[in-house]
Amino acid sequence: MLKVEALHAGYGASNVLFGLDFEIGAGEVATLLGRNGMGKSTAVHTVMGIVRARSGSVTFAGEDISARPSHYIARAGIGLIPEGRQIFPNLSVRENLIATAANRHHNTPAWTLPRVFDLFPSLAARQTNMGNQLSGGEQQMLAIARALMTNPKLLILDEATEGLAPLLREEIWRVLQILKDAGQSILVIDKNISALSRIATRHFVVEKGRVVWSGDSDALRADVTVQQRYLGV
Repeated sequence: MLKVEALHAGYGASNVLFGLDFEIGAGEVATLLGRNGMGKSTAVHTVMGIVRARSGSVTFAGEDISARPSHYIARAGIGLIPEGRQIFPNLSVRENLIATAANRHHNTPAWTLPRVFDLFPSLAARQTNMGNQLSGGEQQMLAIARALMTNPKLLILDEATEGLAPLLREEIWRVLQILKDAGQSILVIDKNISALSRIATRHFVVEKGRVVWSGDSDALRADVTVQQRYLGV
């Protein structure tokens, strides 16, 4: 589904990624883990074409998208839930959802307003409210729902539960489990190792722009050294 190989990228004169490698299979839930500033968000931005790759490749569904613009990559089937949510504050919940809705790849069943509202009942109750009238948790739910309305082949969540209360975090994990059970391919960036190890099938630990460890959830839980060296605060 997605394969990143020997990826180098950065900002201005500074490099952030130094030969990053990871991949996600169809129907797989994978994570990028690591402390702040290690290159996880830059990796996502490079995959999405927001940051231009300096070398290496990003292959999605068999096509090299390394030099493609962001709008092309989104239409190809990657749905991004960005860090900070970035919903449209002056549009209603309903308008946020239909603004970019599409089913270009003829997904069955498709994500529609009724289906999204079934997944997020609280959004259904507030569909006429403006984006800036929602709580942080509701905004995150809206950001996920908005990405789903594009019917993506791959869903990317950057800092999935950052700044959310524990109950709202559990709601996000519940939704991701439902999506996983439905066969949705997902890449997640977050710091909640316990929840991620329940949901994800593969993990990639990033340190200074490189993947320094990868493995499944059992291996991650068992490797205390990796958790302390690369994921501890």
